[in-house]
Amino acid sequence: MPSLADINRRIKSVKNTQQITKAMEMVSAAKLRRAQERLEAARPYGHKLTEMLENLAAVAADTNHPLFEKRPVQKRALVVIAGDKGLAGSYNANVIRRAEGFLKSGNDVETHLITVGKRTRDYFTRRSAPILKSYAELGDQVDILKAQTISREIMGYYLSGEVDEIMVLGTRFISAMTRSITLETFLPIEPPVGKAEVTNYIFEPDAASIFANLVPRYVANSLLMSLLESSASEHGARMVAMGAASTNARDMIGRLTLIRNRARQAAITKEISEIVGGAEALS
Repeated sequence: MPSLADINRRIKSVKNTQQITKAMEMVSAAKLRRAQERLEAARPYGHKLTEMLENLAAVAADTNHPLFEKRPVQKRALVVIAGDKGLAGSYNANVIRRAEGFLKSGNDVETHLITVGKRTRDYFTRRSAPILKSYAELGDQVDILKAQTISREIMGYYLSGEVDEIMVLGTRFISAMTRSITLETFLPIEPPVGKAEVTNYIFEPDAASIFANLVPRYVANSLLMSLLESSASEHGARMVAMGAASTNARDMIGRLTLIRNRARQAAITKEISEIVGGAEALS
């Protein structure tokens, strides 16, 4: 049995760890609340963009855009969205595992990665995976400017013909305890289906110009939503993981305290036995 000093040192160490995990849980809870608010605030804009595309498609069905063009897929890019930091339970591991599975079942299509987050970049770099571009250190506050910058570069790969299809692998936020891995086609965009009831719109200057401005905004917003969903999922996963770590630390402290009390009682009993034995020897 370890000595009382060793047990006390271990209890102190676990208590220090518990303080850290508790603080990280509280910080993650605050970040999760802000991430949820940003996600909820961004959804109406995305819905309105989709509605505008549907309205435009209904009255300008002959107007095309290069991002709607479907080509034979010979080369594909997979955008993998994960976190910059760890200590988030299985959040990053689940995304990476799904990405590896997709690469192995590539159906004879050359697939390159576009990694978002340090964890995916470091993991696939160590394994010499074909990485087309990496983005890291996006921060906890994902904004539209970052999404626009990334989406412009991703659109450039598609418009230049460097890749024929772009897919996004991320995490959809459901609740703090629940999230799901999603794999969606990012480019080409599925042409929106026009509404059944067609309204007579007047386009100024013309429908093609509106398409040229509206479609890139739609693409940037789609990427922004994926980043916001993944950010909220990461903070939720970290909050749950740190809560579980704090609970485990509390349980470990209880077990160590019990062991310490037993060791102390054994030492006291031994001392009493030695005193009694010495007294009997002298009598």
